[in-house]
Amino acid sequence: MPVPAPPAALDDSPAARRREQRGWYLYDWANSAFYTTVISVFLGPYIIPVAKTAACAKDFPSVPSGTCVDGFDKLAADNPGLGYVDVFGADIRPAAFFGLMLTIAVFLQILVLPIVGALADHTGRKREMLGVFAYAGALATMGLYFVEGDRYMLGGVLFVLANLAYGCSIVVYDSFLPQISTPAERDGVSSRGWAIGYLGGGLLLALNLVLFLQHESMGLTQGMAVRISLLSAGLWWATFTIVPLLRLRNRPVPTHESTALRSVGGSFRQLGRTLSELRKYPLTLLFLVAYLVYNDGIQTVIGNSAAFASEALKLSQTVQISAILMVQFVAFFGALLLGRLARSFGTKRTVLVSLVLWTAIVVAALFIAEGQALQFYLMAFAIAIVLGGTQALSRSLFSQVIPKGREAEYFSLLQISDKGSAFIGSLTVTIALQLTNSYRIAIVSMIIFFVIGFVLLALTNLPKAIRAAGNEVPDRV
Repeated sequence: MPVPAPPAALDDSPAARRREQRGWYLYDWANSAFYTTVISVFLGPYIIPVAKTAACAKDFPSVPSGTCVDGFDKLAADNPGLGYVDVFGADIRPAAFFGLMLTIAVFLQILVLPIVGALADHTGRKREMLGVFAYAGALATMGLYFVEGDRYMLGGVLFVLANLAYGCSIVVYDSFLPQISTPAERDGVSSRGWAIGYLGGGLLLALNLVLFLQHESMGLTQGMAVRISLLSAGLWWATFTIVPLLRLRNRPVPTHESTALRSVGGSFRQLGRTLSELRKYPLTLLFLVAYLVYNDGIQTVIGNSAAFASEALKLSQTVQISAILMVQFVAFFGALLLGRLARSFGTKRTVLVSLVLWTAIVVAALFIAEGQALQFYLMAFAIAIVLGGTQALSRSLFSQVIPKGREAEYFSLLQISDKGSAFIGSLTVTIALQLTNSYRIAIVSMIIFFVIGFVLLALTNLPKAIRAAGNEVPDRV
């Protein structure tokens, strides 16, 4: 019986790698539309009135729908025990509904992302998995077009599914980076993907801003313009995902357990071993905890910024969209600015200063006057300056305090934590809204995350952590 020939080696020439890299960049361009158009801008401010419509029909049927929605907060305040919507058997305020859905989505990511990483590593079917998750998320996003009237639960379920698929696809997407680039190329490849993502998300948001601003001249209602914008994010995601699926290639993997169940179990055991090994590097663990705490605050502030502008400041969606659009482009240059400051003053010191600025930003949220667009723009500009830089420099610091030869394991842990860490922040916002019905208090509650993160990072002896990991301490850290 003839012995089967071994599989042909993949072409790993510079030209072949560049072709894959260009395809890889396009997935960041594709999926960023979901984050900017759906999460950051449109869905929160849109779905809250949908939930209020449902609450009006249930609790205030004698009040005309439009009048009830416009004066909902006063009606709810004047009628204790009324003004709630049913979410899986629980009475939830409409203002807290989007935060609750975000909390559920992030909690599911905490449970599911390790399984996704396990399957990607053990099966080697990364391209197929990327396609499944990308198109599941894109289809769920397109389904948001049908959310209108009182269909708040349809919107909530579709958002949870889309957000979960988005997180799963990012885990698979990031795992391609070491395979499509040499160590010398990796920084440049990763940075270009990140930058192209900002441009892609910003470009679609700009197009949707034009649609939203001109909806009357196009014969559209404001609600229809929002629904088309949500639909466009799914279409954008699905269309541009074609390019990476055509260009990315699966790599052969070592023989693993034959079943998916065993491969998942094996990967969870490996994750457990990595977590256990962190005890050998207590300062690395301290830095990781510090990052997870303050990054939780960052992700929660960003995820709730549009709803804060709508509910607390009563700003139009035009202001919200244009502010988020500005953030998309300013954040890129803010990251470059903080990188330059880090070279001059040290990375840790720069991150600490950025956390002070984050604290000042959320405190300022208490004092922004209702209807003051300029003040909101200034707050958004300040967020943009520190947003990309805080996360980019934190990732750079983390790379210094992990042992050589174990980078993938440790960065997979960081990736899982980064995608799932906002659970506590989202839950904090949801509880604050449930208790106070105030988005100002909910946003200001994020101070605790920045303060604790600052203290933990300040206590981390980074030079000692770097030496403990077996790495050379740079001139400035």
